[in-house]
Amino acid sequence: MRHFPRLLSLLLVITLSPTLAFAAEFDPTELDDENDGENWMAYGRTHSEQRYSPLREINHNNVGKLGLAWSLELPDARQIVATTLAIDGVLYVTSSFSVVTAIDARTQKVLWTYDPKVTEHAGKTLRVLWGTSRGVAYWDGKIFAAAGDGRLIALDAKTGAEIWTTMTVEKDSYYYVTGAPRAFNGKVIIGNGGTEMGPARGYVTAYDANSGEQVWRFYVVPGNPADGFEDNAQKMAAKTWNGEWWKHGGGGNVWNAITFDPDYNHIYLGTGNGSPWNQKIRSPGGGDNLFLCSIVALDADTGRYKWHYQTVPGETWDFNSAMDIVTVDFNVHDREVKGLMHAPKNGFFYIINRSNGKLLSAKPFTKVTWATEVDMKSGRPIEVAGSRYEDGEVKIWPGPLGAHNWQPMSWNPNTKLMYLPYHDIPGTYNDTKIKHVDFQATGFEFDVGVAYGADDISPDVATSGLMAWDPITQTVAWKIPYPAMWHGGTMTTGGNLVFQGRGDGKLFAYRADTGEKVWEFDAKHGISAPPITYQVDDQQFIAVPVGWGGGAAMLGGSMGAQHGWPYGMHPRRLLVFALDGQAELPPTPPPMFATPVDDPAFEIDPALLASGTDIWSKTCSWCHGPGGVASGGAPDLRASGVMLDLDALSNVALEGALTARGMPKFENYSKEDMRAVQHFIRSKARAALAE
Repeated sequence: MRHFPRLLSLLLVITLSPTLAFAAEFDPTELDDENDGENWMAYGRTHSEQRYSPLREINHNNVGKLGLAWSLELPDARQIVATTLAIDGVLYVTSSFSVVTAIDARTQKVLWTYDPKVTEHAGKTLRVLWGTSRGVAYWDGKIFAAAGDGRLIALDAKTGAEIWTTMTVEKDSYYYVTGAPRAFNGKVIIGNGGTEMGPARGYVTAYDANSGEQVWRFYVVPGNPADGFEDNAQKMAAKTWNGEWWKHGGGGNVWNAITFDPDYNHIYLGTGNGSPWNQKIRSPGGGDNLFLCSIVALDADTGRYKWHYQTVPGETWDFNSAMDIVTVDFNVHDREVKGLMHAPKNGFFYIINRSNGKLLSAKPFTKVTWATEVDMKSGRPIEVAGSRYEDGEVKIWPGPLGAHNWQPMSWNPNTKLMYLPYHDIPGTYNDTKIKHVDFQATGFEFDVGVAYGADDISPDVATSGLMAWDPITQTVAWKIPYPAMWHGGTMTTGGNLVFQGRGDGKLFAYRADTGEKVWEFDAKHGISAPPITYQVDDQQFIAVPVGWGGGAAMLGGSMGAQHGWPYGMHPRRLLVFALDGQAELPPTPPPMFATPVDDPAFEIDPALLASGTDIWSKTCSWCHGPGGVASGGAPDLRASGVMLDLDALSNVALEGALTARGMPKFENYSKEDMRAVQHFIRSKARAALAE
């Protein structure tokens, strides 16, 4: 009887805490239900990826009363770009290096944390990892996490215990994973990245959700014809390539957009750019290079090809179509259309019939100078002469960061508008110093067949903002310009609201119909992740993780650094809001900026500077920024004392002293190479100090 009080307490906890009780039987139709906003069970809330919630307790009339309900520190996080899931009163937050934290939404207590220990497993792959993860998937009591090193891991949603794990890429390769898995029909699917870091051939793989066994795999581009083709789609695609493309990989990596369509039992893939970017190298003589930069529809059960639509035939600019794919049923002239909507990097907004891939509409939504329009008969863009840098250097809009990147857009069925984060940023392409015939990417180096990475990116080169796009008229309904760029994704609700976080740390709510700003909150650190909304005990909440990250935090140079979020200086948090919330944000440092250091006695050698510039462009800029200017995702080495000590630098870069923190070791380089990098950084530090 001495254990009776303890047993009684345990019974009371189980009875009174729904999050610890046995979950209701899994109903897969919840992932298709647009009308029940209690949970946010998938990356786009439902399979449609619309990111719309019907909840309306918080609406445009009362959103001014929205306040911070609670916050939770995520002490080991660095970059947070993931969509949070909310399932039966539990929040699942994914932070740096795919660490998953489950939180009781009622008590704010951490239920469990799962760390896949990516830095320990990654090996050579750590050289290409940013540590970012865009989220997890859920199916029948399991959470599926995709580790950056390529592992797909099934976890018990209640306990965080590992159920199974499988490797989706070759170990120690330059393939990596940043995207969120998707779960459907008892399966879970994941793609990969790696196009810029070696001769990559993109693919996606579907696994059995219960066992982790591979069900099917689809390759985006064809391999060597001498080895035979995996399916007829590869044989068809090979006719659109020239030369020995397979030696360059081809590319097409599906690193973000995957949408399941229960109406047709389709999987839609948003495929990547070419490997390398420069088509003159990978497919001399041209060709469409299928299935690069396409939406590809597959049978969800078998992975067999159904149809495709290619947004950029013969891609040569990094204009991938990895941006989100949203399925929408809408009426045109009293006729229902089952469409999908897509706003990829190239600057055109597409509407496609998702039953057969027929193009219904395509119009530019930002500044576009590489093409004038999309021909509706052929579905092909009409390119501007010279845009393929045939005659040397060319500057076009948009550039490699796109007119729209991975930050998701959202669709409101009431306003019939799409809320789209956009940016106008050009790209300069020059391959005049590239030896096309001899070019061969070797892996683990940023080598794309055009010049990139040695020069900083000016802070005023881009404009950006939020637009409400009317897909039926293909016009802007309203538009809000933003300072700087690289802002978070959007979420919209039945309360006539659109929520979005910005790179400068501000979280906003706008009226969905007019764009009027009706609420704002200063999170005091850059917001890259999209917000979600959910309901617990009949109360609506808004949740958003705060932690500057993604491409501009690694490769943005001064354009990203202008926000003032240097590496490791600001806390990362989950913020949760409710009407009449009274919590206060804990003390937070103000924006900060790197102060370069120098040794006046250090003499820069021109030959070592040239060598260091080449090494920096191919290897270091991937994390520490073009032109030596870090944007916050990694330390700014111009301000690092380590760079003044060759032995200390060699210990970190060659011996791997900081691998546990995500800094890989580069045993392929020598101490003399590190000396050359020192000369590059000294030149950049002195240039900054002289300004």
